[in-house]
Amino acid sequence: MNIQGKLHEIYETKQVTDKFKKRDFVVEYYDNPSFPQYVKLELHQDNTSILDIFNVGDSLDITFDLRGKPWTNKEGVKTYFTSLVAWKIQKTDGTQNAPASQEHEDDMGSGEDDLPF
Repeated sequence: MNIQGKLHEIYETKQVTDKFKKRDFVVEYYDNPSFPQYVKLELHQDNTSILDIFNVGDSLDITFDLRGKPWTNKEGVKTYFTSLVAWKIQKTDGTQNAPASQEHEDDMGSGEDDLPF
């Protein structure tokens, strides 16, 4: 999937477990110019460094995967999580920066821990 928008906010990389890290960021997206949407996406593992070359306000083209999975808590209540996992980001304002991307890989982990993502 793909989205174009303006980089609105960049968060620090979080080491979620010993083997898993992620970094969130927000893109201001205009499907309707009267009602901007703020879409939160995430980067996983080595891809967390992709954002290092971009600044808030940059116009971007982002390629991402839509992911979802069920999770059951300790009380037996099932819920579902949806993630927008980016894996390629390019500037769209005409500068000649090389695309920032890493190999696209399945980095959702083994699912053996008790984390919901």
